[in-house]
Amino acid sequence: MRALRTPVGATGAGLLATVLLLAVLAPLAFGDGAAAVDTDNLLAGPSAEHWFGTDNAGRDLFLRVLVATRLSITLALLATAIAVLTGLVLGSLPWLLGPRLGRPVTALVNILVAFPGLLLVLSLATVFGVGARGAVLAIGFAGAPTFARLCQTLIAGIAARDYVAAAEIAGLGRIRILVRHVLPNVAEPLVVNATIGAGGALLAFAGLSFLGLGVQAPAYDWGRLMQDGLAGIYLHPLAALAPGIAVVIAGLAFNLTGEAVAGALGVTPVVGPRAWSVPARSTPAKSPAQGDDLVLDVRDLAVAFPGPSAPVTPVRGVSLSLRPGEAVGIVGESGSGKSLTALAIAQLVEEPGRVTGEVTLCGTDLNDGGHHEDLLGTSLAVVFQDPMTSLNPAMRVGPQLAEVSRFHQGLGRREALARAVDRLRAVRLRDPERAAHAYPFELSGGMRQRAMIGMGLMGTPRLIIADEPTTALDVTVQKQVLALLEEVRREHGTAILLISHDVSVIGEICDRVLVMYAGRIVEEIAAGDLHSDARHPYTRALVAAVPSMSTPRDLPLATIPGQPVDPAALPPGCAYAARCPLATDQCLSEEPALLDGVACWRAGDPLPMEQTKQVSV
Repeated sequence: MRALRTPVGATGAGLLATVLLLAVLAPLAFGDGAAAVDTDNLLAGPSAEHWFGTDNAGRDLFLRVLVATRLSITLALLATAIAVLTGLVLGSLPWLLGPRLGRPVTALVNILVAFPGLLLVLSLATVFGVGARGAVLAIGFAGAPTFARLCQTLIAGIAARDYVAAAEIAGLGRIRILVRHVLPNVAEPLVVNATIGAGGALLAFAGLSFLGLGVQAPAYDWGRLMQDGLAGIYLHPLAALAPGIAVVIAGLAFNLTGEAVAGALGVTPVVGPRAWSVPARSTPAKSPAQGDDLVLDVRDLAVAFPGPSAPVTPVRGVSLSLRPGEAVGIVGESGSGKSLTALAIAQLVEEPGRVTGEVTLCGTDLNDGGHHEDLLGTSLAVVFQDPMTSLNPAMRVGPQLAEVSRFHQGLGRREALARAVDRLRAVRLRDPERAAHAYPFELSGGMRQRAMIGMGLMGTPRLIIADEPTTALDVTVQKQVLALLEEVRREHGTAILLISHDVSVIGEICDRVLVMYAGRIVEEIAAGDLHSDARHPYTRALVAAVPSMSTPRDLPLATIPGQPVDPAALPPGCAYAARCPLATDQCLSEEPALLDGVACWRAGDPLPMEQTKQVSV
C-alpha cells in the first residue's frame, strides 16, 4: 500500500494490472477475431474497423497485439523464474559448500558475469535451438549470473549475522539455515530485482522473436508481430510500431512497479509445519552435573588466526572461573580480546580461527571435539551488544524464542510459544503477548535487549555471557538492563560474565573484574577495590579515564597515551610498556607473569604526578 501511494508506484501498478488482465482475458475475448482471415482487406491501413490495419492475411493487427500479450508475458515470466532459481542455486552454493569447494562456483559466476548479456543470449539460443523453448532457456540461463552475483553478496552479509552463527552452533544443517534464516532476509531485493528483470526478459524475448530465433509461426508474440510488420513499415508503420509500443508499456509496468516496491516491500517468511518439525530424540539430553562447584572453568585459552608469516593470536593464555550466582566482568579497550574470549567460550569462533586450551562448562569439556548443542543451548546464554544482528529481522520475536524450546526441549509449537510469552513477561516487557507477535524492528532498543535476555532464559541457563549489552542504550535503559541481569542472577543463581569497555558498568553488578590488554589478563581484582586498590598501571588508567562527580572541571580529562598494540606485531616484554609511565628496561624485555592477581613488574608503584591528572580511553 505504501508503494501505491507514490506516483511511480500507482502508475506502475496500474500498468502492470492492465497488462496482466489482458494476458488473462484477451485470448478469451479476442482470440477468434484475431485469427479471422479477411481476404478483402489484405495489408489494409488503419481504419475505424481495423484500428492498426491488417496483416498479409487480412487479420486485425490490434486484436493480434492484444492476444499476443499472454504468450509474451508468460514466456518472459518463465525466463525470469529460470534466471532467479538458477541464480539462487549458484549464489547459495559457495556458502553451502564452504570456502574451498565454493571458490570454483564463485569463479564460474565471475566469468559468466563478464560476458555481455546479449552475446550470452545469442550463444545459448543457438545451443538450445530455435523456438520458444530454446529462447526461454537461453534468456533464463543468460540472466542467471547476475542473480547469482546478487545472491552471493546478500547471503554473505546475512550469513555473518549472530543469529546464523547461533543456529549453526545449535546444530541446524546449512540447508535448513538457508531456508529458515537466510533466504527470508534476502527475499526483498530478490523479488524487486526479479520484477525489474522481468521487463528485461520481455525485451530480450521480443528481440529474439524479431530476429527469428524465438516464437515460430503459427504462434506469435510481440516480437514475431514486429518482424511480420517490418516489411511494410513505410506503408503501414503501425504494423511494426504497435507491438513495439506494447513491449515498452509492459516493460515500464514491470520496471516502475519494481522501483516502487523496492522501498516499500516487507517480506514475511512462510514457515510450514514440516519446517517447524523437531526430530525426535531417542534418549534424553545428558544434563550437566549439578554438584560441580564451578559453572565455568577456562584454562590457558588461546585463539589464533592465520597471518602473513605466522599465526596471529589476539587471545593468549586466558584463565578464568565462575561459580553459581557469581558475576565476573571483563574490561579493556577495544581490541583487547574481550569479545573474542566470549566467542571462544561459546564455541562461536568460525574458521579459520583455532581455539586451544580447556573450556569446561558445567563439568563438560567443550573443546574435546564432541557436539554439545544441548548443553550450549540450555545451560549457556549469550547476549550480544547489538540485538538487531542477533534477532532475525524477518521472523517475529515469539517464534524466535520458541525455537529454542522446540529444538532443545522438544516442546510443541503452542507450548513453546506460551513459554516464550512467559519469558518475555519474566524480563519485565510490557504486554508480552504483543511483543511476541512483533518483529524486532517494531521494538525499541531496550525491549530488544530484554527479548535477547528472555531468549537466554528459554532454557535453564547456568551462565549468561553478556557482551557489551548496554553499548547502544541510553543511561536510563542501561540501568534497567543491568538491574534485570542482577535480578536474573539473584533469582536463578545464574553466573554472569559481563564484558564491557566501561569500568563503571562493570562495577555496577560484578563481584570480580578481569582487566584484559593485548589478549591476556593483566589484573584480577574485586569490583569493590577497583577504584582504590588497583595495582596495574593500565587498570588505574582505565579507572581514571571515567569522569566522576568529583572530577575537577578545570582540568583536562585523563587519557591513556599511545595506541593499543597490534596482535600481529606484539613487542617483546610487557605489551603495555610503550604506554606505561612506570616502564623500565625489564618491562621492555621480559613479559611479566600473572602472579597474585596482577601481571606487572611495577605493580602498585605510585604513578608520576603528571600522569594522575590525565583522561579517557
